[in-house]
Amino acid sequence: MAAAAAAASIRERQTVALKRMLNFNVPHVKNSTGEPVWKVLIYDRFGQDIISPLLSVKELRDMGITLHLLLHSDRDPIPDVPAVYFVMPTEENIDRMCQDLRNQLYESYYLNFISAISRSKLEDIANAALAASAVTQVAKVFDQYLNFITLEDDMFVLCNQNKELVSYRAINRPDITDTEMETVMDTIVDSLFCFFVTLGAVPIIRCSRGTAAEMVAVKLDKKLRENLRDARNSLFTGDTLGAGQFSFQRPLLVLIDRNIDLATPLHHTWTYQALVHDVLDFHLNRVNLEESSGMENSPAGARPKRKNKKSYDLTPVDKFWQKHKGSPFPEVAESVQQELESYRAQEDEVKRLKSIMGLEGEDEGAISMLSDNTAKLTSAVSSLPELLEKKRLIDLHTNVATAVLEHIKARKLDVYFEYEEKIMSKTTLDKSLLDIISDPDAGTPEDKMRLFLIYYISAQQAPSEADLEQYKKALTDAGCNLNPLQYIKQWKAFAKMASAPTNYGNTTTKPMGLLSRVMNTGSQFVMEGVKNLVLKQQNLPVTRILDNLMEMKSNPETDDYRYFDPKMLRGNDSSVPRNKNPFQEAIVFVVGGGNYIEYQNLVDYIKGKQGKHILYGCSELFNATQFIKQLSQLGQK
Repeated sequence: MAAAAAAASIRERQTVALKRMLNFNVPHVKNSTGEPVWKVLIYDRFGQDIISPLLSVKELRDMGITLHLLLHSDRDPIPDVPAVYFVMPTEENIDRMCQDLRNQLYESYYLNFISAISRSKLEDIANAALAASAVTQVAKVFDQYLNFITLEDDMFVLCNQNKELVSYRAINRPDITDTEMETVMDTIVDSLFCFFVTLGAVPIIRCSRGTAAEMVAVKLDKKLRENLRDARNSLFTGDTLGAGQFSFQRPLLVLIDRNIDLATPLHHTWTYQALVHDVLDFHLNRVNLEESSGMENSPAGARPKRKNKKSYDLTPVDKFWQKHKGSPFPEVAESVQQELESYRAQEDEVKRLKSIMGLEGEDEGAISMLSDNTAKLTSAVSSLPELLEKKRLIDLHTNVATAVLEHIKARKLDVYFEYEEKIMSKTTLDKSLLDIISDPDAGTPEDKMRLFLIYYISAQQAPSEADLEQYKKALTDAGCNLNPLQYIKQWKAFAKMASAPTNYGNTTTKPMGLLSRVMNTGSQFVMEGVKNLVLKQQNLPVTRILDNLMEMKSNPETDDYRYFDPKMLRGNDSSVPRNKNPFQEAIVFVVGGGNYIEYQNLVDYIKGKQGKHILYGCSELFNATQFIKQLSQLGQK
C-alpha cells in the first residue's frame, strides 16, 4: 500500500481543491501562523452536498469561515467581510447573486461555480455588477469543476439533489424522448468531466455497446477531446497533471450499464456498511437513527413521547468504521464488544489512579507510591481526550450496530442473505422459495419481493406460467406490490435477446453454526438465532468485467467493449492502437445507479492486487428500497 499512501486519493484531491477555494483560490498553507481571513461561505444545496462529506464545521472554522449560509435563504448584509460563493451556475442562482451585488451585502465577492458557467450567464453577472457599480468588489470568478460528491477515498457519486434526473428510472423510461435522454447524458458527462479534471488525468474509456453507458462514453470522449484540443485553455496541462498519481500511466475508465446486473442492487447483504445503507437511513456518510423513548415513566393517558432522532457521521477519521465497514456483521458485533471491554479496562485504571491520589492523608503507603504514580496519572490524564473520543466511537457503533441487529432479527435477514447467495450461485436450495414467501415471520413484503426478483433474474429459464401464477398469488397474499415484477419481466425478455444471463460466480457463504456460540454471554448484542455467515470472495459481474478489462484478459463478455482514447487525434474504433499492458489504476462507473455491495466487492478484489487502485463511482447511490421503488414506477406503465 506504499504507493497508495503516496498517491492522493480523489477524496484528498477534492478536499484540497475546496480548501484552496475557501482560501480565495490561493493554495492553502497549513503552518502559516496568524489568524485566517474571516469570511462567509454562501452555497446552494449542491455545494452543501459536496462540502459536507469532506469538511467538518470545525475545519471550515479553521479556514476562517464564520458563517455558512444557503444562497436562497434570507441573509443579512455583512458589509465588511468577503463572501465566498460555491454554487451551480443555474438561472436562479445567478439571479440571486446579482441581487446580492445590487443590495451590497458583502465587502467583496469570490464567485465559484461548481460546474463551468456559460459565456452568456457570465455576462449577466458582469452587467449586474456594472449596474450596481460593484465591479471592483467582484474579486474573482472561478469554474471549480467539482460537480461530484466524494464519499470515500475510492468512491464517488454524481449528485444527490436532483438525482431523479439521472436515476435508473429516468434512463430506462419507455416514453423518454431523445432530447430528455440527451439532457440526462449531458448531466452525467458534465460530472464525470469534473471528476477527471479534479483527478488530473485523461482516461482510456471502455464500455459495452448499445447501452446508456455507450452514450456516456461517446459524449465524454468528445468533451475530453475538445478540451485537450484547445491547448491554451486545456484543463489537463501543466501543474495539475504532473502532481497526479497517474503521471506515468493513464487510468482505465470502465463504464458499465446498471442493466447488466439488476440482482445485486436487490440483494440482502451481510457486510456492515452495506447493511447500514440497506436497513437504516444512511445518506452522504451520515446515518439517522430514531431512538425509541420508553413509555414506562409517562403517566397514563399521556401522549407517547416523540421519537428522538439522532444522527451520526461515519467518517474516515473513525478508525473502527474504516477497519470494519467491509466486515461481515457478526464480526462487527464482536469487535464492538472487544473495544468496549478494552475501554472499560482503561477507564478503571484512571479511576484507580485518581482514588490513590486522593488518599494522601490517611495512608502512609499511598504517599510512598506517589512518586511513580504521578507519572502514571499524568499519562492517564493526557490520554483522557483520546479515551473520550474512543468512548464516543464505541457508543456510536453500539447504537448503529444494535439498530442493524434489530432489523436482522425482526426480518430474518441472515436467512434471506444466505438463500439469495445460493440462488445467485446456482447452488441447490434447501427449502422452497414458496415457503419463505408465505412465512409470515420472514421479512417484510419488500424483502420477499427482493428475494423473488433475484430468483427470477437469476433463473436460466423463467418459471412456467403456472408456477409464476402460484408465486404471484403467494406474493400478493404476503402483501407485495407486483409492479416491479412487471418491469423485470419486460427487462428479462429484452435482455435475453441482447445477451446471456449474468453469472454470479459459484462459491458461496458457509454458515459457521449459530452465533450464540461465538459470542460470549456478557455481550451487548444478543445474537441468539442469527447465523454467523462467513463470506467467501466471489466476483460480482461489475468486478468481473473490470478484471477482464484491467488485466487485459480475453473474454466473450467484454471482448466487444468499445475503446476510446480521447488523446488520439482521430478517434474511431478501428484505428485506435490498443494499449496492451494491464492497467494499474481503474475507475468503474455504473450508469443507472450503484450500491455499497459492489463497492465492497471491488475493494475486496483489489486487496489481492499489489500496487493497483480502483475507484467506484455511480450516477446515484441507492439501496434496495429505493431501487424497488424505481422498478415499481417503471412497472406501472
